[in-house]
Amino acid sequence: MGLGIGVHGLFVGLGVLVAAIVFACEARRRGAPAEQSLIAVAGALVGGAIGMRLSGWIEHLNPALNPSLTEAWMFGSRSIIGGLLGAYAGVLVAKRLIGYHAKTGDLFAPAVALGMAVGRIGCHLTEAPGRPTSLPWGIHAPASRPDCPGCLAGVAMHPSFLYEIAFQLAAFAVLWWWLRPRVTRPGELFVLYVSAYAVFRFLVEFTRANETVWLNLTRPQWVLLPGMTLAAWRLWRGYRAGYYEGLFRRRVPEVVAV
Repeated sequence: MGLGIGVHGLFVGLGVLVAAIVFACEARRRGAPAEQSLIAVAGALVGGAIGMRLSGWIEHLNPALNPSLTEAWMFGSRSIIGGLLGAYAGVLVAKRLIGYHAKTGDLFAPAVALGMAVGRIGCHLTEAPGRPTSLPWGIHAPASRPDCPGCLAGVAMHPSFLYEIAFQLAAFAVLWWWLRPRVTRPGELFVLYVSAYAVFRFLVEFTRANETVWLNLTRPQWVLLPGMTLAAWRLWRGYRAGYYEGLFRRRVPEVVAV
């Protein structure tokens, strides 16, 4: 088990390092103030760590079934959604403390996407995969993994973390090479990335082995539902305001005089 924890932690650390490098490159390209950007990163790291550790505190609607804050901090589950929410809150708090009002989401979007792709390699190597599947790319996991009936039964399962790695790599490529020159409104790259990830994560939950709590939906899906509703409203408002015209504008062919 020590090796598993070490492998997971190694890739999480590599993911943070990769994200920091991408963030620094983008901040330099955009001319963002170095000191303020570093404080925003520090806020994201602290907030993300707190959010991830405390995400298990509110697993159940009945408060009596939830662990105490101390138990959640020490032994609770680690949710990437809780980590992302905590990181977002941490950035807002850090920026407010130093009086920095410029939007930083566009710096974080490609950095988070590539960092998540690297970090999820550790999840794939050390955590139970998804639900059983008959698809040809189903994988088998060691029977020693805890809380994994499919592992014990020896059935093929969805490689759910590989799905997320593929999504995050594709998201980084789209953000870095296609969206950046076309979406220039501050903050909109972050809106597009978060919206896309929310939809993807809701769908990929159907392949993961997380416990369903109501209407055959998992806890992350119930958290994501209001988030996707808010994201849809925000995207519609941005579309109506013309923030995404660069995505739909067609090049007019030049007319060559004869």
